[in-house]
Formats: sequence, structure tokens, C-alpha cells
Amino acid sequence: MGIPTLLYVLALAARLVLVALFPDPAYPDSYYYTDVARALATGHGLSVDFIWIFAEVGGGIPSDPTLPIPSNAHWMPLASFVQVPFIAVLGPTAFASALPFALIGAIAAPLCWAIAREAGASPAVAFAAGILTAIPALSLVFMPQPDNFSLFQPLAVGALWMAARGLKGHPRSFVLGGLLVGLATMSRNDGVLLAATFGLAVLYDRWRAWRAGGGRAPAIPAWAAVAALVLFLLAVGPWWLRQLEVFGSLSPSAATGRVLYIRSIDEWNSITTPANLDSFLGQGAGPLVASRIGGLIAAALIYTTLVGAGLLVPLMAIGGWARRRSRDFGPFFAYAGLLFAFSALVSAVHVPGGTFIHSAVALVPHSYILAVEGIAVGVAWTAARRRSWNPAGATRIFTTAAVVFALFAAVASAVSVHAGWDRKREARSAVAVALDAAGAGMNDRILSIDAAGMRYATGRGGVVTPNDPLDTIESVARAYGTRWLVLERDDIVAPLAPVLLGQSRPSWIGRPIFRAYAPPRPGPEIALYPVCVTATDDRCGS
Repeated sequence: MGIPTLLYVLALAARLVLVALFPDPAYPDSYYYTDVARALATGHGLSVDFIWIFAEVGGGIPSDPTLPIPSNAHWMPLASFVQVPFIAVLGPTAFASALPFALIGAIAAPLCWAIAREAGASPAVAFAAGILTAIPALSLVFMPQPDNFSLFQPLAVGALWMAARGLKGHPRSFVLGGLLVGLATMSRNDGVLLAATFGLAVLYDRWRAWRAGGGRAPAIPAWAAVAALVLFLLAVGPWWLRQLEVFGSLSPSAATGRVLYIRSIDEWNSITTPANLDSFLGQGAGPLVASRIGGLIAAALIYTTLVGAGLLVPLMAIGGWARRRSRDFGPFFAYAGLLFAFSALVSAVHVPGGTFIHSAVALVPHSYILAVEGIAVGVAWTAARRRSWNPAGATRIFTTAAVVFALFAAVASAVSVHAGWDRKREARSAVAVALDAAGAGMNDRILSIDAAGMRYATGRGGVVTPNDPLDTIESVARAYGTRWLVLERDDIVAPLAPVLLGQSRPSWIGRPIFRAYAPPRPGPEIALYPVCVTATDDRCGS
């Protein structure tokens, strides 16, 4: 068995173990992708019978508030598309949704090895970096989720590799990279940053040729740049045409202003606060600059924690300095710079909510190569000053220690995160049982903070509780004819917190028919209430 195959098997085994321990989706993104995939597999097309965020329907209550609605006004579709054939064969099971992400995501490990070897790294460095990518520290737990982590990572990493090969005189690789960028964009909108990276590569290559005074032709010929663009457009063009036809916009959720012009993450789930350029600039220079700095700091902390597990980050910096002029790492450095700049300047308020790490997984393989090389550089520097050191032996020891540390961090993180996910899954399963016991119909709609998650757990559609006053939440409930309300202690809009704690309750919400507690924290962990929005519904009596 060759090393690339061994690394793939290791990565796949790690992901399948996590799938066995927790096969279900665990948070809104993965619930959404799975719900869409199941709708596609059952012939319902790109539609959902819930609203997870009002940015998907124009940023407020539509003039015709109906369900189902067209899906994917915010998230790209590839993570749903890849599930469909597995659901067709294995049925609408959690395993069917998770399996393609384990199979595809495991490609990142041998890909890391190949990149390291082409960049001139030693076999030991390539192998160690491949192991780290197979079991990527604190980000491992997200890799088998039916989300875009395991799609965007190998696609984006492969694209960066192809860009580097293009700069080294392999135009066909650059062309292939255009296709990978398109597929990565079908996984995440942030794939356009990869497209920008390819554009920078072309400009840099032209600049180098110009500086040579005409003594060398560009490494990336014009035909390769054009062909890469054509393949990119072939990959994303049909989807963009669909968005224009269905929503009238390439990025429907961004058109509402909720993506670009919110001043804090609390406004993301609001339908009453303004979200336009005037309100965004009206907050003043101080809060505006503070939020941008906060986004950059949050991105750096997320990268340090989930990718670098803290300890590996200084080693990455050492390796990065040593490789600062390497064409093999040039596109990686460019993408990293664009990603951090984008996180600070554009999506700052979304960074703490998980936006950044979804894109930052593309930095993992190159980062681990640099970390392992950083060990060798650090050992060589120390050995030059301490004659008693054996550089080769010390490098092996410290590399092994770094790999073992990352593996322990991955295991500990997965155990901790799974415990939290298990509690939420069990609580929502109990709500599903309570709904059935209360005689709720499968067409009854639920008002909750996570409409996609409730759809997955209970089989019933519904609407998100907006982060707005109670009268606005009531308007949403009436507009969509919701019959039930689910409140969760760990994720609740402020106006509904007194309802969960039993301090107050408006007349349109009835007494809780189910509550689950998780001591020692006060109040219910989750609760189910009837919602009465018609004159004939008497379930909400005093």
C-alpha cells in the first residue's frame, strides 16, 4: 500500500468512526443541506418547507407568506447534490447523508502529501503533514458533517495546487484549477476568493515576465487563463442562471442587505432593524472600525484554535517565513491573505458564527506542511547553537510529538463536541415524541430558532423566530399559521426568554405541554408550547 493510499485510508477511517459515533447533522447548515437533499431525492426539487432565516425570502414577511419556498437563496447547493445518489441507494438515513462527505473529505490527506512532495519537502515532512490533515486537530469533528467542510477543502486545496503548478510552467494544471475553483464555489460562495487568487496569479506571472524585460514568456499563457475562466463559468454558470430566474439575483440573501450591512450578528435574524448602507455607515467610525478589528481577531483565534490547536501556529509561522518566496506556496499565501482581509472588511460580524472556519479549512494542508517544516527549521537553528543536539533525531522527536498532540486534541475535541450535540439531539427527539403524543399533524408548522433542525428532527416545517419584539414574532406566527413553538435555552431570542423561564407569556402562546431539564442550570433546556393564531384554536386558554 502506497503512502497516499495509506493516508486516504487513515483519513476515511477517522471520519467513519465519527459518523458511527454521531451520524446526524448537528447544526443549522448541515440540517439545511440534508433537508434539501432529501427534498431532491423525493422529487420535490430545490425547495424547503421552512424558513431558517428571513434573508431567504427578502428580509421580511413576504406579501404572500407561503411554504414551501425555493431553497438555496443563501447557501450553495453542492453539499446537497452529493447526498442525493447516496440517499437514492441507502434511503433517507443519517448514514446516507454523511457517507459522501467522509469519502470525499478523506482526499485531502493524500492531496497534502502530493503537494508537499512536489514542493520539495522530505518524505518524512510530507507523511507527517498528511497524517495531520487526515486527523486535523480540533476541526476534525466537523469533517464528516453533511456540510461543505469536506467538499470545499479538497476542491480549494486542489485549486491552489493547480495555481502553483501553473506558475511553475504547467498551463494545463492551471486550466484544471479553473474547474476546481468553480466546483469549490458551488460548495461555498467564498470560492470567489479562489477565483481572485487565480486572477492574482495571472497578474503576478505577467509582472514577472515584464520585469524580465521580455526575456521570458509568461508561465501561464493567455489561452490557459481564458480556458480556466471558461471552465469556472461552466461549473457555476447554470447555477447562477437558476438564481437569476428564481430570485432575480446572483446572491439573493446578500441583496436584502442582511449579509453585508448588519452592524452586529443580532441583526442577522431580525426583520425590523434596517440593513442598508445608510444604517451601516450611520453607526459611526468607532463601532465600524471596532467590528472590523473584532472580525480579524475572531478569525485569527478560530484559525489558531481549530486548525493550529494553539501549539502548531508558531511552527506554521516559522515554516511560512522559510517558504515566503516559494511559488509552491504563493497561491496559498495569497488566498490566506484574501480570506483574512475579507473576514475583517466584509464579513466581520459573521466570523464568530462559523463563516470563517468553513473557508479556512482550505488552509489546513499547506498550514500543516509549513508546521512540520517549521519544526525542522527550529531544530536546525537550535542545533547550530547547541552542539550536543542531533538535528535529525530531534526533528523526529518533535515532529512525532506535534502529531501526537494534534491527534489527542482531535479526540478530546470530538468527545466534547459530540456530548453537546447528543444533548441537543436527544432533546429535539423528545419534542418530536411530544408532538406526536399531542396529536400534531405532519403539516403543522413549528416556530423555532432552528427551523431546518426542527424539520430534520420532527419531519415538520416551520419558521424561524426572528430576533424582534414579541408583536413581530406574533405577526410571523400568524402569517404562516404556525401551531407550535419550540424554545431552547442555549439558543433563544431575547423576547422569548421570559416565556421559557415561566416569567411571562402572551395570550397567543399556551402553557408548555412538554419541558425537559438539564440541571444544574436553571429553567428548562427545551420546551414545547401550543400557538393559537386563529379564533377557533382554544389550546392557549389562561
